[in-house]
Amino acid sequence: MEEKDMKKVLAIVLALAMVLGLAACGGSSSSSTGTGTTAQSAVVKIGVYEPQSGDNGAGGKQEILGMQYANSVQPTVTIGGTEYTVELVYADNESSNDKAVSAASQLIGAGCAVVLGSYGSGVSIAASDTFAEAGIPVIGVTCTNPQVTEGNDHYFRICFLDPFQGTVMANFAKENFGAKTAYCLGQLGNDYDQGLINYFKQAAEGLGMTVVTESFPEGNSDFTSYLTNAKNAGAEVIFAPCSTSYAQLIIEQAATQGVAMPLLAGDTWDSNVILAAAKGKDLDIEVSTFYQEGANESFESGFKAWINADSTNLANNGGDDTLAAVSVMGYDAYFTALAAMQKAGSVAAADILAALPSTTYTGITGEIKFDSIGDAERDSAVIKKVDTANGVWEFVAVQGI
Repeated sequence: MEEKDMKKVLAIVLALAMVLGLAACGGSSSSSTGTGTTAQSAVVKIGVYEPQSGDNGAGGKQEILGMQYANSVQPTVTIGGTEYTVELVYADNESSNDKAVSAASQLIGAGCAVVLGSYGSGVSIAASDTFAEAGIPVIGVTCTNPQVTEGNDHYFRICFLDPFQGTVMANFAKENFGAKTAYCLGQLGNDYDQGLINYFKQAAEGLGMTVVTESFPEGNSDFTSYLTNAKNAGAEVIFAPCSTSYAQLIIEQAATQGVAMPLLAGDTWDSNVILAAAKGKDLDIEVSTFYQEGANESFESGFKAWINADSTNLANNGGDDTLAAVSVMGYDAYFTALAAMQKAGSVAAADILAALPSTTYTGITGEIKFDSIGDAERDSAVIKKVDTANGVWEFVAVQGI
């Protein structure tokens, strides 16, 4: 063979080698159903629609930790004989209703098959239509406002609701403190705060209590006048179900003013941020929540070891390994999503959506199943208080209505 012919053959061989090499290097492709479709790997994407900044950023990060730990425990799911790697895709809604749609759109564009979140009912409500239009099912973790699931068939959740939580805390105030007057304080325009206060007020007035309500504007830092108003109203309890960023200020200023009445709140106050703010202060702080640390020691030991093994995880948990109930709920939400996929026998969003109403899962926080609206069937809440001497949570009771 002549030299020029040899060169032509060599060129053809090299070209073929390059084509084959490029094909071998290709990663998995993602379709609108959230699945990886190449023979090399199969991926299903779960969207994490949570605040990582803003007023609820601390709580959002703790909720995400539960999902991340669950993903580390079970990073794959087998559907129809195919093993899928589960990829968590994140979008920060910034605790802002104005940012909700763009964050939801990021997850839709990424090809997520199902979405988890959000910490904060307002951002959940604000993004709901966006997820609905894309046909993406969403599993709420701790978004407790009834409007999250009302009037739609794509939003589900694993937590109790504010009508229940508000009634629980009103009963608790009456039964444990003999309260005749309650003072309620929340952020103006915040769906979680105002919704929970409304349900507390309805239940409290039904018990014969007088309820005084006030709202503070976004960005407020001085709660002195509000606490004074509570004293002047003769309130025996203060119910302030706001974000932890405001709760810290309320705690600091209540201690400075020598507020003797109990500070009551909902699940947002179940955070080591609250423990740190309350430590060493002469205050009575009691909250309703989803889980009490110590209820499942084998689970907790693994979770804490995972948190302590990574400095980012530790920072996102507020600097220590105290387990917030929202983290445990995030863990259960992840496995509920996997259970829905297995029930569907598919990782297509439409199939998961169709399977969710009949999906059940027994998690760390109890049995999870949905009613006709898509809400979890739960009939009790954990009440716990801050041991201010040691900066830890103390179990009080399991309370129903």
